Amino acid sequence: MADLENTNGMTDRRLTNVYLTVAYDGTAYHGSALQAGEPQTIEAYLNRAIVGATGKDTPVIGASRTDAGVHARGAVYVFATASPIPADRFLYVLNRLLPDDIRVVESHEVPLDFHPRRCTARKTYSYRILNTPQPDPTRRLYTWHVSRPLDDAAMRAAAIPLIGEHDFSSFCNVDSTALSHVRRIDALDVTRTEDGEVIEIRITGNGFLYNMVRIISGTLVQIGWGWRPPSEMGAILAAESRSAAGCTAPPQGLTLVGYQWGEKETS
Repeated sequence: MADLENTNGMTDRRLTNVYLTVAYDGTAYHGSALQAGEPQTIEAYLNRAIVGATGKDTPVIGASRTDAGVHARGAVYVFATASPIPADRFLYVLNRLLPDDIRVVESHEVPLDFHPRRCTARKTYSYRILNTPQPDPTRRLYTWHVSRPLDDAAMRAAAIPLIGEHDFSSFCNVDSTALSHVRRIDALDVTRTEDGEVIEIRITGNGFLYNMVRIISGTLVQIGWGWRPPSEMGAILAAESRSAAGCTAPPQGLTLVGYQWGEKETS
């Protein structure tokens, strides 16, 4: 927190850094991040809601971005404001101004020097596959329907070589501008629901490249089909080439689950 000083040297209302945890259905949006000339993004709607609540144009800073059609339960945004609204009340104020498919699920104050892209963090994604002979229209927006039977045991075996710190170039979109493709995966679990209908790929790591989770998911599905043996995953990883991996799974099966924060980075 901090105080603002006006032109007469008098102290005005303090500046508060507000942390938002946001859930959204990404179906109708062209991704989460602001885009020039594109009003249909998550950040654009959050920014308009903040203007409506505070009267000030105070853009949010997102911890990361999601692609068009991708969902979130635990996306993180921060913004600094001199509004008298308490940080823990923005939850209610903003939700009155947001569409029904975007909701702030929690809000609180954090130190002014907290920046969500300058802190170490572990991020978790979930990718869900509806593995049934026929599609279910009630789940079409939140799963990838795969009618061919999948061997989830083979998918679990194939996931093991990906755990740890590696160069994930094979699982990165060729349009990525990342300077390094080295990332660390801390956990990668493949589970099937008790009714057998849904396979969830749940992945936690210190950062993810452009389309990385979706390419890993697409590759695991090809292994689940039997198109590749699980033993091939190590070679795919070692190739450090996008052409070595499988397809990019469609966006609607992917959900950003949330973050676990570490220490602020010093460089």
